[in-house]
Amino acid sequence: METKAAEPLSREAGISWLVSRIRPRAGRTLVGIDGVDGAGKTTFADDLATELVDSGLTVIRISLDDFLNPAEVRHAQGRTSPEGFLADTYDYQRFIEDVLEPLGSDGSGRYRDRSYDLPTESPVTPPWQVAPDAAVVIVDGMFLHHDRLRDERGRKVWDLSVWLDVPFEVSVRRLAQRDGTPSDVDDPRLVRYVAGQRRYIDTYHPAERANLVVDNS
Repeated sequence: METKAAEPLSREAGISWLVSRIRPRAGRTLVGIDGVDGAGKTTFADDLATELVDSGLTVIRISLDDFLNPAEVRHAQGRTSPEGFLADTYDYQRFIEDVLEPLGSDGSGRYRDRSYDLPTESPVTPPWQVAPDAAVVIVDGMFLHHDRLRDERGRKVWDLSVWLDVPFEVSVRRLAQRDGTPSDVDDPRLVRYVAGQRRYIDTYHPAERANLVVDNS
């Protein structure tokens, strides 16, 4: 299913582009929705899922934010460290073992949809679930084009992936409205997050790795 959109698309056109390329097939389809914090990943993924369900497909929704590392790991390099934010936020190994491997086209289908509860800062072990063979698995989260989420040959694990292109000035303002965080992208309290995400973009070039870039600003 390797295909690349020629140019960035609008939100509506992007969803239509994806729906037109996701068809029932033998084996599951992994779709990754990537973008900075506040880019609208969850809403975009939910809307895509609705479109696919309406077309008769079975969809499994998962968020990488449910696979965080414990606080002591996330902040091991310091609470203001951009390097730590990029390197230590997520438990990639658990995500690979519980989601990517079992829900890949040749996987067993036996998966868990979360490993960590942020409000209580505690690990969780939900019961195993079994996915049907033809399900579409839509994952939203930051850093989905990180090298940690590539196979042994260096290829991305996603059958289709999206980069939601949103300027930091817009995403930070959205987060301020949603969470009450600072609205100024240069606020020192945001250095860990903004600089960490900029480092991700500069290092892994998610817009180039994605099948589709969507202007979600």
